[in-house]
Amino acid sequence: MKKLSILIVLFSIFSCSKEKQKVDSIVFNANIYTVNDSFGKAEAFAINDGKFLEVGASEDIKAKYVSDNIIDANGKTIVPGLIDAHCHFFGLGLDQQAADLVGTKSFEDVVKRVSDFQNKNQASFILGNGWDQNDWEEKEFPKKTLLDKLFPKTPVALFRIDGHAILCNQAALDLGNVTVNTKIEGGEVVIENGELTGVLVDNAESLVLNYWPQSTRDDAIKALLAAQDICFDLGLTTVDDAGLGQQEIELIDSLQQSGDLKMRVYAMVSFTPENVDYYLNKGITKTDRLNVRSFKFYADGALGSRGAMLREPYSDKENHFGLLVTNLETFNQQAQKIANSEFQMNTHAIGDSANHAVLQTYNKVLSGKNDRRWRVEHAQVVSPEDFDLYKNVMPSIQPTHATSDMYWAEDRLGEERIKGAYAYKQLLKAYGKVALGTDFPVEQVSPFLTFYAAVARQDLEQFPEGGFQKENGLSREETLKGMTIWAAYSNFEENEKGSIETGKFADFIILDKDIMTVDQNEIPKIIVEQTFVGGEAQ
Repeated sequence: MKKLSILIVLFSIFSCSKEKQKVDSIVFNANIYTVNDSFGKAEAFAINDGKFLEVGASEDIKAKYVSDNIIDANGKTIVPGLIDAHCHFFGLGLDQQAADLVGTKSFEDVVKRVSDFQNKNQASFILGNGWDQNDWEEKEFPKKTLLDKLFPKTPVALFRIDGHAILCNQAALDLGNVTVNTKIEGGEVVIENGELTGVLVDNAESLVLNYWPQSTRDDAIKALLAAQDICFDLGLTTVDDAGLGQQEIELIDSLQQSGDLKMRVYAMVSFTPENVDYYLNKGITKTDRLNVRSFKFYADGALGSRGAMLREPYSDKENHFGLLVTNLETFNQQAQKIANSEFQMNTHAIGDSANHAVLQTYNKVLSGKNDRRWRVEHAQVVSPEDFDLYKNVMPSIQPTHATSDMYWAEDRLGEERIKGAYAYKQLLKAYGKVALGTDFPVEQVSPFLTFYAAVARQDLEQFPEGGFQKENGLSREETLKGMTIWAAYSNFEENEKGSIETGKFADFIILDKDIMTVDQNEIPKIIVEQTFVGGEAQ
């Protein structure tokens, strides 16, 4: 009788286990923000074939599924893999191969870093990135004199933090035969006292960079893999690269197909007439990891370099309005061409004049065409009457721009115009969604700085008290949506990522703190304990 009881128990256990479905992974005992339509919570999920199979309570998931890979989250917070809706992924990687000028406090500090870089690398061409004269005691553009003295024969090109201005030495200027008489549409060769300063703004950069040696394939691969490591460590599982050429896109595709590049990439094709024609003829490219269905245009420059196009003069520079980078005739023609396709148009617009022009064109060519999700990248300074024009145009915004620029932005814009700047809540109300990004490496890569800036509207020293124009801050729920499901929506990918739901890619991250409840001053310090793409730990 005892033997029979044992057999019955064993049979019962075997029957129960047999009824359970074998899956690739189970995660349980977690504090999960699913970011589904109801912004619901869960405790566990099962993963199979790289996708969420079921999401629910721990006991329910463990009762239905069995796996060789079971993760006890120990109550830690899990959110969908984060999406950076506007960044320069390839550029971040290339920056690892250049002199790092971020955080310099003077031009002398810049020169020291460039000298240290050159002593270490002995490069035949010197690139640097990240200076910002607004962080220096002397807030004017630097001059090339010292670079000419230290590097008389080695071309030097040093990018401003936003990429919209470079400082070149004479050896670099000579590559493009740049003189005080050189003119270029949509750009400026900065002259002082009848002499070249070495600063080239917006389109003028091409006068030198067109003659700069191109990265080798090995350099490009190294750059992409380095950028991937940085992004995975910070919980990014999809990046929207805002401006790539055909060669870079094909390399990304190749590395993804070989399995070397796991990062999912939404590629915005850099505007040239040739690129537009090529990709419109080729059609949309869509794999699980790559999506090529948009073009990146520039309407104007940046506010920090006074290249943003304003409707009235800069408050701190008489009779200066900024620069229109793409002439309106070309812009309108290309917009109409793209409107007749399935492709998306994403345009950099900082100043109120640039935003007005882009919005007018978008609304004209999209008349009667809803859900095209054309984006304005940055949407930084908007006239009060133009917010209504965002009803059918998606704002793609970068919250850390507000907290980086707040110290000097009013000097550029004045006390009235600043009210329509970095107006994220107004943009959200106009369209109903916002896509959030960083614009790295213009800003730091960390999405937690993005989250903090959106919610707190303060810097890391909690300045200013109460937040910068706090009425335009976002709630935590809005911010998380902007970094997940709304960002996915901006890429036409909301049905495959952006939330933790059955059938979607198992892209998720485990955090050491609860981003939705932790003291807001702790948000920048949040650590990503693990990043998963398609259910695989990275």
